[in-house]
Amino acid sequence: MGGLSIGQVAERTGLSVHALRFYEREGLLADQVRRESNGRRVYTEDDVEWLDMCIKFRSSGMPLDTIRKYTDLVRQGPGNEGDRLALLKSHQDYVSAQIAELNECLNVITWKVGCYQEALDAGQADCLWTAPSAHGEKSEAS
Repeated sequence: MGGLSIGQVAERTGLSVHALRFYEREGLLADQVRRESNGRRVYTEDDVEWLDMCIKFRSSGMPLDTIRKYTDLVRQGPGNEGDRLALLKSHQDYVSAQIAELNECLNVITWKVGCYQEALDAGQADCLWTAPSAHGEKSEAS
């Protein structure tokens, strides 16, 4: 029969077989996974695409409950697109805030790299921050 085995889907998505079973058990797949007569799961390309999207949602910090809510809305079919949009916009705002915070962190790190590079290039690395001495003296803040 056509379709993909759980092993093939695991390989393509990077999820473990255990994680795939978890996603199914938790109701995170848009369609019910078909089973062969011997009980083996048979996945479709649509399942793989859906899982790829769920992986991105999780990687970006979307809680499983929110993914489940989105999945439930999709399963309900037409008529709730506004609810789906609101859910996605809320997560988009969250991710945008994360990115802004990470950019601030990157700016500090980039500045610090510049300080070290400049000191090393000038042969003045001894003025960079050192560990406090055994006498409890404060080190220079660089």
